[in-house]
Amino acid sequence: MSELKLNELTNLKLLLNVAQLGPNRIKKLLNKFYNPEKILSAEFNQLINSEGISSSLAQRIQKINYKREDIKTEIEKELIKLERMGGEIITILDEKYPFLLKKIYDPPIILYKLGQFKNEDENSLAVVGTRKPSEYGKKQTELICKEISERNITIVSGMARGIDSIAHRSAINNNGRTIAVLGSGLDVIYPPENKKLYSEIIENGVVLSEYPPETKPDAMNFPKRNRIISGLSLGSVIIETKIIGGALQTAQFALDQNREVFALPGNINSITSEGTNRLIQRSEAKLITNVDDILEELNLKIKTSKKIKKPKTNITLNIFEAKIINVLNEDPIQIDKIAELTKLSTSDCLVHLLSLEFRGLVRQYPGKTFSIT
Repeated sequence: MSELKLNELTNLKLLLNVAQLGPNRIKKLLNKFYNPEKILSAEFNQLINSEGISSSLAQRIQKINYKREDIKTEIEKELIKLERMGGEIITILDEKYPFLLKKIYDPPIILYKLGQFKNEDENSLAVVGTRKPSEYGKKQTELICKEISERNITIVSGMARGIDSIAHRSAINNNGRTIAVLGSGLDVIYPPENKKLYSEIIENGVVLSEYPPETKPDAMNFPKRNRIISGLSLGSVIIETKIIGGALQTAQFALDQNREVFALPGNINSITSEGTNRLIQRSEAKLITNVDDILEELNLKIKTSKKIKKPKTNITLNIFEAKIINVLNEDPIQIDKIAELTKLSTSDCLVHLLSLEFRGLVRQYPGKTFSIT
C-alpha cells in the first residue's frame, strides 16, 4: 500500500475516533472539505461553520491528531492480517466503494472486504429473517432466493443462523452471487458452524464488515450492521420475524433510506410471522408471494434499458459542477478528458466530482472514469 493511501486511511480513522462525530457528520465534512486531511487541518472557525459541528466537537477534531502514530500502527497491523487473509480495506473515497451504500444517511467510512464486487451487484436484494424459521419460512426462503438468483440479482444478508444462512446457501446452490455483512471482524466467523458457508460466499461474492479484524460479535454490533445490509440493496425482503426481531430493524433502516421493503405473509397464529404481517398491515412493506412481485415494484426488468437523464434544473450546482455535468453522459468519461472538456484542472475536477458523487448525481467507475447517474 502506498504511503498516500496509508495516510488517507489514518486520517479517516482519526476522524472515526473523534467522540460523537460519526459517519454522517464525517460524510458532510468530506463533502465540504473534500478530503480528510483538510478536515483535520481546518481552522476552528471553518469547522464550527460546518453543519452539525459544535464548538466542543470542533475542538475534539483539532485535538485528535495526538493519536496519529497509534492509529497508523493499528492500521499497519490490520493490513498485515488482511493481506494474509486475502482481504483489503476500502473507504468511502474509493471507486470500489458500493454506489448504493454511499448514498445512505450514515454510510460506513471504512469497510473490510473479502472477495470482489462485480457490476451486477448493483442489482441487489437483502433477504433477512428470524434465526429460528418455521418449515414454511425455510421453504419460501429457498424458493424466493432461487428465483432471485436466476434473475441475476445479488442476495445480501447477515450470515446469521436461520433465514440469513438459507438465503446465502440458496444463492450459492443456484450459481448466484451473494454478499454477507458481518457483525464481527472478518477473521471472526459467527456463528462458527458457518465456516464452510463463509468460504463459499467469498468464492461467490463478498464478505464485508465495518469492524476491524479480531472484533468479537457483540450484540451491539448487529443493529449497526443491519443498516449496511439494507444500504447495499435496492430493497429488503423480510421472510419471517418476530415483532422484536433484528429483521424488523433492517426493514426500518430500509424505509429510512428510501428503499423498498417486501414481506412474506404468514400464519396469523405463528410467532415468526408476527413481524412480517405487521409490516404488511401498516403498509410499511409490500406483500409478496414470488419474485415477480418484487421485480414489478423495483422495475428491474427495464432498468438496463432506461436512458439516464441529466439532473433536473432545480438542483443547485455551482459554476464548476455545472460545467462538469454538462460534459458528462451515460457513458463513463476518463478524468483527463473531463478536465480537457471543462478547461478545469484535474485536481479541481476531482474535488467537484466527489461533491457530485456524494449527492448522487455522478457515479465513479474504475480507472477514474465518471458518468451521470
